[in-house]
Amino acid sequence: MERPGRLGAALIAASVFSPTVAQAQQSESTTVMSIGRQGISLKSANAGNEVRFRGVLHVDGRYFDGVDTAGESGTWEATRIRPTIEGTLGGIYDFKFMPDYGLDRTVIQDAYVTARFAPALRVTGGKFKSPLGLERLQSSSDMRFVARAFPSSLVPNRDAGIQIAGDFGKGLLGYAAALLIGANDGGSINGFDDPDANSDPEYVLRLFSHPFSESEQPALRGLGIGVAGSYTDQAGTPTETLLPAFRTPGQSTFFRYRAEGEPTIADGERLRFAPQLYYYAGRFGLIGEYTEVSQEVSRITPSGLREDSIDTKAWQLAVSWFLTGEEASFRGFRPKTRLSLADGTWGGFEVVARTHALEIDETAFAGGDDSFADPAVSAREATSWGLGLNWYFNENLRWMMDYERTRFDGGAAGSGDREDEDVLQLRIALGF
Repeated sequence: MERPGRLGAALIAASVFSPTVAQAQQSESTTVMSIGRQGISLKSANAGNEVRFRGVLHVDGRYFDGVDTAGESGTWEATRIRPTIEGTLGGIYDFKFMPDYGLDRTVIQDAYVTARFAPALRVTGGKFKSPLGLERLQSSSDMRFVARAFPSSLVPNRDAGIQIAGDFGKGLLGYAAALLIGANDGGSINGFDDPDANSDPEYVLRLFSHPFSESEQPALRGLGIGVAGSYTDQAGTPTETLLPAFRTPGQSTFFRYRAEGEPTIADGERLRFAPQLYYYAGRFGLIGEYTEVSQEVSRITPSGLREDSIDTKAWQLAVSWFLTGEEASFRGFRPKTRLSLADGTWGGFEVVARTHALEIDETAFAGGDDSFADPAVSAREATSWGLGLNWYFNENLRWMMDYERTRFDGGAAGSGDREDEDVLQLRIALGF
């Protein structure tokens, strides 16, 4: 029998004391499946590749005290039905695809890929949340109120384009810079070739800092403060005005630009400025933000072309407190106990309160019949305060109840004020 040479002996030894190439390939292709509070996950044994199946379901109820001025009525509706596929390829490339079937419509909310080259450099392309509003960037599963506050009405929701982002010093300073199609205030583009898009792209920049992220004092680590802004140039048309309408927390429209005859259209620069902060310490949470939009508009009137710039401002201050001792945070939470009659546990309880307002420049209402907005229909200002209770049955299911009162300046015939709005809102929220 012929003995193996030195090379053959080395190969035999390697096959005994280390995995073969085939064994390594088999280990890499082995799939690990898990089912938990974050959904269903399939990942390779080396965790370099992963696919997750998740979902969100929000069913909302809304009840007004009296008759709403804009004709809204109490109702129950599924506001979010979002099956989601997301994951990671090659340990670097993250992807997400999330359609939405809520409110009897079909919309692709998210469709993007992110390359994580380094903590200070992440490149995202596709359709995703514009990095502007603080509360807009908070997941719908982490919202403390059923409806977002007024500052979210002045910033875009989802947009399409490319973004670079990153963090320095373990969160000491984060940035996001994006080149986007440009969505309306409070809205999203419908697709990658949206007919409502601006004539020019929109430039967005956001800086956010956790100045005490490395502090030895836990009470300081939960502070985050930042500022964001955007710029674009718009050219609306009578059929695509590129201008928003604003709604109350009860989803009743209280302001819109003139649409009869020759409508008001976006015609020139749009600038947004949005300072923002949050603070979380123990069971306490706080969000504060201010947003201002300067929008150039025009309208053809019987006396000629009228042009001007309209400034719209909004702010909010919201606080939350876990009655049952859970730790509050901007993203995610975990109840200390789950609702279980058998075990005599009731889950987590949280109380919330906020005040917020939105104010439209007087310039929008000047000019009588030539004005950009009709003061007999649209209010100049809306101010709301609200209280709420959130009951977390477990990590994935919660029940929310909010009461909000909104007062108006203007918005009625004869220079009167629109009637106050009182609304009770409920939500059953499932997320995994």
